[in-house]
Amino acid sequence: MKQRFSIPALAAAAVLLLAGCTSAGSGSGGDGPSSTPVKGGTVDVLLNADFSHLDPVQGFDGGVNNFYRLIYRTLTTQSTGEGAKGTEMVPDLATDLGTVSDDGLQWTFTLKDDLKFEDGTPITSKDVKFGVERSFDPAIAVGSPYARLTIAGTDSYEGPYITGDLPSIQTPDDQTIVFTLKEPFADFASVVGQNSFTPFPADTERVTTTSLDKMPIASGPYKVDSYERGSQLKLVRNDSWDPKTDDVRKAYPDGFDFTFGLDASTIDERMIAGQGDDANAIAGSVQAASISRIQTPALKARTIAGLQGCTTYMGLNTTKPNMDNPLVRQAIAYAIDRESVKDASGGSQLADIATTMLPPTVAGHTEFDLYPSKDNAGDPEKAKELLAEAGLPDGFSFTLDIRSQPKMQAQAEAVQQALAKAGITVNFNLIDTSTYYEVIGTTSQQNDAAITGWCPDWASGSTFLPPLFDGSQIFPKGNSNIAQLNDPAVNERIAEIRAMTDTDEANAAWGALDEQIQKLVPTVPLLFEKTVMVVGANVAGAYSHAGYSGGIDYVSVGLSSAGK
Repeated sequence: MKQRFSIPALAAAAVLLLAGCTSAGSGSGGDGPSSTPVKGGTVDVLLNADFSHLDPVQGFDGGVNNFYRLIYRTLTTQSTGEGAKGTEMVPDLATDLGTVSDDGLQWTFTLKDDLKFEDGTPITSKDVKFGVERSFDPAIAVGSPYARLTIAGTDSYEGPYITGDLPSIQTPDDQTIVFTLKEPFADFASVVGQNSFTPFPADTERVTTTSLDKMPIASGPYKVDSYERGSQLKLVRNDSWDPKTDDVRKAYPDGFDFTFGLDASTIDERMIAGQGDDANAIAGSVQAASISRIQTPALKARTIAGLQGCTTYMGLNTTKPNMDNPLVRQAIAYAIDRESVKDASGGSQLADIATTMLPPTVAGHTEFDLYPSKDNAGDPEKAKELLAEAGLPDGFSFTLDIRSQPKMQAQAEAVQQALAKAGITVNFNLIDTSTYYEVIGTTSQQNDAAITGWCPDWASGSTFLPPLFDGSQIFPKGNSNIAQLNDPAVNERIAEIRAMTDTDEANAAWGALDEQIQKLVPTVPLLFEKTVMVVGANVAGAYSHAGYSGGIDYVSVGLSSAGK
């Protein structure tokens, strides 16, 4: 969510993509008179890093996906509420979840009445079509892959600025839009809830490949008032948004003030103290060092916990020398000390050890551990045997892409230390957090490996394994298959499972495929991470949303008192 990386982000740590998970528990503003917010006031959001992109066809991680819902709308969207309720897909701009043809190849959606952009102009089906078409432009196609995965006639299509019209999306009138698919896709009602289905005025002079990243055109309850990249973003009410058309967004606050570039420990200090305007603030997960400090009754009353529903993993670029050898990849998998990676991430309160790619919160998850070690501490001797068999008795070195963020660097250092015991030298390539997913999703810029994560874009294995491992979905930019795995047997099995109409059968098949893929070791699963967040005492309606990496649901949060 994911990485894209569908990868798929905790706000303060700017972490991973979209999550279909179950909340582990939550709490609302402890000193507020009610968990239901009042109208008015401004919610402050304290962040370590800026959002990846304001243009929704480029952003694709949990934190920014959560943010997009404040200013943008799509045909469908995830609901609100804790646990599974939040991951339910519901109508948004559309009147319902769509009508599918008997052959499963055509999906028709009807727009609600009285939908408008922030300048008051009506939102039509042509604007939805244009918004989707933009997502195919090679200059900006770094976000959600599902439009190109599902819509017919897109293999050589390069968007409205280069190619022009996409015939497989038809608009017979201003309120009707019809999508023709490559093949039946039962979850297409969830696909049209992805960021790449955000409508924009169908005007290539007004809406360019660069304009929306600087100044979005809102269709949601808020619009951008001011933006300084890396510093601040201020949202105010969009008076053209009609709440009668929107059953999801309550829009309690008058606005949101986002502050970027804060040190993670500074955010923790401010949230724990909760003084002044910080009583109205929310942030991402606290740092590991702060966990022991939030155990007092007063702070527990302001603490929210949840599962990300994501998998933190190390992707191994199978096209690189040495990494193209399965024996070498097996050696790495055996040598990893997952326990030390967990400790580096904050211990058991912030993470569980992962040995599978599918997280426990995804239907079809199957428990297995193909590369076990005692106490999950790694097996360097087994790794050395495999390296010798691969013709590398003296070991080798590789470059690991990591985010420039304390927790992620600590995870990388734990990996580095574990692999050193097997004679493997790991060199770091540090990448700025706000551009990380874009860089490692550009195949020409990838190094040998990367620590990243993936969260399902909706609660199904179909949004987890195919984006990461389908060989037909390796792209120069916006690439989610960072292992660049292109295995014929895996590709064939993905196609077979997608064609299944029995949900239970498909879920079981995804679980079995997870194990089949891990025998090839394109990735090394590391952790299933958790969120623990402290909110301001005047914050109300806050909970961990299972669809957005366990972060606080922006469209439901507000203040207990607008005057504080």
